[in-house]
Order: sequence, then C-alpha cells, then structure tokens
Amino acid sequence: MNDELKNKSGKVKVMYVRSDDDSDKRTANPRTGKGGGRSGPSRTEGGRRPARDNRDGKPRDGKPRGDRFRDRDNASRGDSQPRENSPWRTISRAPGEEAAEKPDHGGISGKSFVDPEVIRRQRAEETRVYGENACQALFQSRPDCIVRAWFIQSVTPRFKEALRWMAANRKAYHVVDEAELAKASGTEHHGGVCFLIKKRNGTSVMQWVSEAAEEDCVLALEDVGNPHNLGAIMRSCAHFGVKGVVVQDAAVLESGAAIRTAEGGAEHVQPITGDSFIDALAQFRKAGYAIVTTSSHEGTPLFKATMPKKMVLVLGQERDGLSDAALDSSDLRVAINGTGNVESLNVSVATGVLLAEWWRQNKA
Repeated sequence: MNDELKNKSGKVKVMYVRSDDDSDKRTANPRTGKGGGRSGPSRTEGGRRPARDNRDGKPRDGKPRGDRFRDRDNASRGDSQPRENSPWRTISRAPGEEAAEKPDHGGISGKSFVDPEVIRRQRAEETRVYGENACQALFQSRPDCIVRAWFIQSVTPRFKEALRWMAANRKAYHVVDEAELAKASGTEHHGGVCFLIKKRNGTSVMQWVSEAAEEDCVLALEDVGNPHNLGAIMRSCAHFGVKGVVVQDAAVLESGAAIRTAEGGAEHVQPITGDSFIDALAQFRKAGYAIVTTSSHEGTPLFKATMPKKMVLVLGQERDGLSDAALDSSDLRVAINGTGNVESLNVSVATGVLLAEWWRQNKA
C-alpha cells in the first residue's frame, strides 16, 4: 500500500516501500501520475550496495550484517570456506591465557627470559680495566679473559694486533669518542682504551708452594685496599721479581685503578688467597718460608738485617699497621730507618724499599 504524507506547505511527500516479493518498487506521484512502475531485483549480489535492512533494524535476509559482509568478502576472494576457518582471523583470549602460552625462543630472540641471578653473577666475575700500558700488557698476557673493548680513534693504530685478534675471535669492540669511553670505563683517566675482562681467581697456598723455587719472596698485604697503593705495589713486585701476593680477596688486585697504576705490572703478579690471612701465613711457615713483618718504630734496621731467601714479607695499612696476630706470627721484624721527620713511609714506597733490599741480598 502507498502512504502519503503532507508537509506544512500542503505538498504531498512520496514514501517508498518494499513489496513482499523483495523487489524494489517506487510508488507514483499521486498528483502527476508519473513515476512508479519501476521494479526489479534488488542490487545485492554483485551490485554496488548490499540489501537494505528493514525499518526495525533487522536484516531482510535473516543474517547479521557482519556475516553478510564476511560472506561477500569470501566470495570476492574465491574462498570456499567461511572466514572463521581462516588462519588470519583474530582470536580473542581470556585474561592470563596469553601469559600461559609464552613462546620459547630457545635463547635466540632478544625477548627470551634472562635470569637476573645470572646477570649478577656475571657482573661479579667481571671488571673494567683501562690505561694503554695496562691493556697492552693484559692482551699479551691473557687475551682470552677479554669480554669487550672500547677505544678512541687515536689509540687504534697501537692496538692493531689486539683489534685483529678480537675480530677473529668474535670479541666485541667499539671505537667511540672521549665522552662515551669515560662512560664505559667509569673514569676520565682511561688513557684511550678500556677492556671488560673476566677476573682471575686466587691461587691457593698449597698450589703456590708446590711450584715455588728455592729463592722465593712472597708479599702479604693485610687490609691494604687503596687501589693506587695496590697498583704501585704490583709495579714494584714486577720490577723486583716478586710474583705472588697474599690478599684476603683476589678482586682487590683486579680493579681498574690498581691495574692502570701498575702500568702492566699486574700481569706479572698472581693473587694468593686462603681461608684467612693468618692461616695463609701459617701454611707458608709450615712449607719452610720465614715470616718477615715490618714496623715503623721497632725491629732490626733493614740495612743491617739478613733477608731470608725464602720468605713472606708482611705489610699492613699505614694508619693501623699490622694486627697483633700478624706480628705474633713473625720470625723477623724489620724497620726502615730514616730522619724521623715523618711518621712513616707510604705503604707502596716502603714495599719498594724492602723488596729492593731483598733483591740486593739474594738476586743481585
């Protein structure tokens, strides 16, 4: 049936309706008698627009609008199966389901899980060393301990051999500017190069004495922790042929500042550790070493004392000196005489003087 609606001006408005046979018909203008009579199939299949919905909002073909469009897309692609079976369809997951299906990347992808404990252990086992002479000596002595390296451009010609070796052995290295190298090394006194290395483990007393020669001077440092003093001490040890240094923690000889100050001497010194500092001295005495302690005020004047061929020279920190337990373990106590204008010598300077006298008496 045709319905006519009048607007306020009295003109008749035409309303289009659909017949029950799904054809799209247009009613004639009742005033002119023109129009209408146009009927035919709806332009749905292969047309430019889909079938219209009924006025109640429901689709005329009984299918939801999304399914109707999906069927049309499948037909245009030539799909014989519904889109629900497509491997590219979107799948919704319940909360927590995705976490339960976390893929295993096999340690290859950067998104793989890394145990924080492993990272902490690696950092505890590694340290940064810097300084041109220190790094050159380290490369010549133990290149396999190098993990990564940083250089400024101006020093690379002097590290050609190291660069070739690192490239051949897949060791990462970076040529950076001064600011970046200071950040990587943690200091502005890097000397143009920095290595990230694996720390050395200390040698046991029993292993050391089993390989020692008839003439052997071992240095023992009680609570000496200043890295610059330690570096200067290692430099003196390398100069006078002292290869073993007893310390409570081998890591103190591996700090960047200590190795840089040693100017390559650290590579000629091996840390020796034990259950305790005093126990290590007792083990050396049992193996035939004389324990020689030092004092600023008491003891035999150094240049009048006979320095044993096989001995452990014990030094302590400048402020408090040696502990009572260390002093009580001594077989010989010596002092470096002087003017008395100062309380004592710096521990690194005192070490150089003492080792020079041992060298003069037993090696020169």
